[in-house]
Amino acid sequence: MFQHWLEPVSGRIQQCHLNRVSPSTLPLTLEQVECHPFAAQLFLPMGVSRYLVTVMPSDESGAPDPGRALTFVVPGTLGVVYHPGTWHAGIAVLDSEATFAVMMWRGGKDDDVFAPIEMNVDALPATAVPTTEEDSPV
Repeated sequence: MFQHWLEPVSGRIQQCHLNRVSPSTLPLTLEQVECHPFAAQLFLPMGVSRYLVTVMPSDESGAPDPGRALTFVVPGTLGVVYHPGTWHAGIAVLDSEATFAVMMWRGGKDDDVFAPIEMNVDALPATAVPTTEEDSPV
């Protein structure tokens, strides 16, 4: 259902790396989000208990819209794919240090776009994790 997001991107090569993430505690202050305009980004948890994913759509100017942000608690048995152009915070792990395999098409100097925000995650959300493309908020 999401496989078309991972198709080759012209002018870029597929890369895979590991991200080691230290645990976060709540409340969590988000000061920056990022998006990848041309390629999806896949995160596969490796030995992860649970983690937080925060996504948000763009406003009318294309900037991130923190007022419409959604945060999900994701079990370590599920990976995440960010659709190209989706604003998202860095993954925050709960419980203990964790590793993620990250796959993405890269090769342009505009692969990563960052924007400052001010947003707090004060409590664990009760929001369910979307499991189909139709359920995806962005």
